[in-house]
Amino acid sequence: MAAGSPAESQEALARLAAERVGHRFKGLPPDAAGLTVAELAAERRNLFTGGFTTPVLALSAERLRHNLALMETYAARHGLVFAPHGKTSMAPQLFHRQIEHGAWGITLAVPHQVRVAREFGIDRIFLANELVDAAALRWIASELDRDADFRFLCYVDSVRGVELMDAALREASAARPVDVVVELAAGEGARTGVRTEAECAAVADAVAAVPTLRLAGVAGYEGEVPGADPERVHAWLRRLTALAADFDKAGRFEGLAEIVVSAGGSAWFDAVADVFAEIPELSLPVCKLLRSGAYVSHDDGHYRKLTPFTRIPEEGALHPAFRLWAQVVSRPSAEQAFVNAGKRDAAYDLDLPIAQTVRRDGTERLATGISVTALSDQHAWLRTTPEADIEVGDWLGMGLSHPCTSFDKWQLIPLVEADGTVVDYIRTFF
Repeated sequence: MAAGSPAESQEALARLAAERVGHRFKGLPPDAAGLTVAELAAERRNLFTGGFTTPVLALSAERLRHNLALMETYAARHGLVFAPHGKTSMAPQLFHRQIEHGAWGITLAVPHQVRVAREFGIDRIFLANELVDAAALRWIASELDRDADFRFLCYVDSVRGVELMDAALREASAARPVDVVVELAAGEGARTGVRTEAECAAVADAVAAVPTLRLAGVAGYEGEVPGADPERVHAWLRRLTALAADFDKAGRFEGLAEIVVSAGGSAWFDAVADVFAEIPELSLPVCKLLRSGAYVSHDDGHYRKLTPFTRIPEEGALHPAFRLWAQVVSRPSAEQAFVNAGKRDAAYDLDLPIAQTVRRDGTERLATGISVTALSDQHAWLRTTPEADIEVGDWLGMGLSHPCTSFDKWQLIPLVEADGTVVDYIRTFF
């Protein structure tokens, strides 16, 4: 049964702390086997001298605190309700920290992720995907019926999808309707979503015709706009907000307390803030729901290049919070070296890791003249120039691109203060 009350949520989080450390978790000290996570955290070991083995992924406690506070301030400043995308981390401890920093709830992508969030007491969930799986819908119906405080919304983008949802929910004898938002596609050839406004209206009509669903608003994902640039992204967002206004004018939201208008990945949330600020007064209050999630750890590649804070520096700056530490295990030539971290350990779907710092005998220096050129399963290939000072046994700290595929490779991640002290461990569920 899912956790419901705050006390039950804390009990669920406490169960994470009571897990035993052992071979299941990469990089942790072998001599810690048998301790609970809480007991190991209480020892406040140092990442570099406390017996941790390489490779090991570290999450900066200081940078995490900064990023959480910055996005809380940003959302409040721009009048946005914030439901960060939890599929980035799938870490219940971080879900709760985000909510402590003002998040309305958590956005997720598939039913399994919703089950994890419910197990740890998350009572507001936005599923940014279509949901036509009958087994999952039966479970959602049971959760809604069991817990009056549970708020759940998901996408719908076809009449056929409405029919499948209705059939599954009728079979489940659902007592509460499932709230849905019509997803507007980001353009021809983009990902999911309804392609035209006329088709959006047809889907909305289908929702209105069944008792098991309730139209709660409109949504989409501007990151899929073909050839995304500021002009194209703003134009699509204005299509989305105009769709909400048209639906409202047609009386499609009667009986609601608010109208949900939602968008926002991690690359264009400044555009979302701009356009959502332009939404005209509608017949009901508007819940301007932003879903950016990669900010928690940020990164040293993809989002660092695209972040809105780069475009608007006066808003602040997110800080990359991950560093992957690996050890040099081979130096076969003056131009080449290898460390013991590869595809199983490092995000590599968008950009290769970035060599940042070399650690030897307790001293760190910049990884001058060192670059990662390829990844094997368990090795990173390094190209070294004459100024590179690196030898077998050194630890190499690497920055990572795309946090979504960093979290999913590590089930228990040390949370590390600037001096190397490990103060906690973040459990992930992928």
